[in-house]
Amino acid sequence: MENRDKIRLIYGTGNLAKLELMKEYMSNMEDVEIIGLRELSCAWEEPEESGKEPLENARQKALCYYRTCRMPVFSEDSGLFIEGLPEEEQPGVHVRRVGGKNLTDEEMRAYYKGIAARFGGRCVAQYRNAICLVFSEDEIYESRPGELNWEKFYLTTDEREQQLEGFPLDAISADFKTGRHFYDYGGEFEPENGKGSELFFKRALEAHDKRVNGK
Repeated sequence: MENRDKIRLIYGTGNLAKLELMKEYMSNMEDVEIIGLRELSCAWEEPEESGKEPLENARQKALCYYRTCRMPVFSEDSGLFIEGLPEEEQPGVHVRRVGGKNLTDEEMRAYYKGIAARFGGRCVAQYRNAICLVFSEDEIYESRPGELNWEKFYLTTDEREQQLEGFPLDAISADFKTGRHFYDYGGEFEPENGKGSELFFKRALEAHDKRVNGK
């Protein structure tokens, strides 16, 4: 990969906070440029997200965006899982949708604070993420199970004023190792959460290069 020309990958999201976070995760890969949907003048369709697992939704979104632009595009999806919560109550891929309703940021915090209260003020949670990268209909790379899981953290009843648009639950989250509120670190995410993304793209792009160069 050292001699490869810089490659541009479209990140299939309209969430600017997620776009900037992914660029931060990929900052060590100087031969990769990440751009968002808003940077291209395409008539993007709203993709279907009917999967039960993050990878299913990531695949649906990536293929939908690829079929519009015919350029390398990847999409990511997340599921939230809370230890001790019954399976039928697990948020999974429907982190924001509860009882058939899409919650506002304020409603999300109130809902998950309620769950934390049931566990004495805080509960252990984890985001399980997945990425699908599409170069063509017959060249698709997908993350491995567990490869992109975030570190465990606490959802708490301790609410702070939201600082970052697109990440409402950070305002009620705390570090699992120290118990410190996320915002005590300046509102920044733990850097370990980005390592899986970088490793995934390195592996996928190496496979792509071998496919292109016939090696």
